Amino acid sequence: MINAEKIKIIEEIMDLNEGTLTPQTLLINIEEWDSVAFLSFIAMMDDEFGKTIKGSVVREQKTVADLMNLMEK
Repeated sequence: MINAEKIKIIEEIMDLNEGTLTPQTLLINIEEWDSVAFLSFIAMMDDEFGKTIKGSVVREQKTVADLMNLMEK
């Protein structure tokens, strides 16, 4: 999966317009990165990638690129 596809998935989770996020975007600066988006990301990782990820791991991520990296592991 290429980076643009990963960003698009993350934008969809946060209900953002396409092209809103970059890998360098800080999660703390995204108003839509709330508890619903957080849980949706965890669920997406399980559904789309077959990966179980702990909330504590997601909470440690600082940027969109960090979330994208989790999609690789």
